[in-house]
Amino acid sequence: MKTRSALDAAKRAAAFAAGEQHVRSGYKIGVGSGTTARFFVEFLAERTKAGALKDIVCVPSSFSTRKWLNDAGLQVSDLEKTPDLDLCIDGADEVDANLNCIKGGGGCLTQEKIVQTSASKFYIIADHTKQSERLGDKNFPIPIEVIPFGYVPVLNWIRRMEGGEIELRTNEKEKLGPVITDNNNFILDWNFPKNKYITTSDLDALNTRLVKLPGVVETGLFVGVAEKAYFAKPDGSITERLRPDATNSK
Repeated sequence: MKTRSALDAAKRAAAFAAGEQHVRSGYKIGVGSGTTARFFVEFLAERTKAGALKDIVCVPSSFSTRKWLNDAGLQVSDLEKTPDLDLCIDGADEVDANLNCIKGGGGCLTQEKIVQTSASKFYIIADHTKQSERLGDKNFPIPIEVIPFGYVPVLNWIRRMEGGEIELRTNEKEKLGPVITDNNNFILDWNFPKNKYITTSDLDALNTRLVKLPGVVETGLFVGVAEKAYFAKPDGSITERLRPDATNSK
């Protein structure tokens, strides 16, 4: 039997805490991607099987998440059939004091942002290591999804315009070559200058500049959109952080 790691225990605690507080029967739910989101799927499956949740509809943000939901026997839809969601719950790679976050370490940033934008509320679930005062403290790069034809010009433009180090994400195991997203695109990982983008306004302006570059599909910057974050430790203790300008509503 595989032993659950300490960080997995923390991720599960965060996912279950957010689910208990925000998910209700009849909700249309955007479900994120990655290891923490998988524990949110576990929460939905357990509560549905127990009869505590009924008539929920789940819209996944990746191929993997769709498979997890199907395997769990949950009702799965898409944004064509279910374009308006009550909430979205997803993990993050780094979250700052204002709940701005970097996502896309798993390569699903574009779908994640589309699903998040389709939801009335967005809640973050993460283990305690993802919490920081400002983006860059954890040295996690900003993922940028790009059309393969234009990845070299985009890489050069960002390096010249913004500074930092940027590279094409490549497979490290088995299959050599660039990582291919669910949209058949490439990902650039940008280690951005840490002291250049400090405020939410800085990050918002940066995101706008990046998405205007020809060839850029989307970035892993989620700025000013998360309502609340749940950070958990392996012992199950939870730290809840509300976005400073958000209202504390369920």
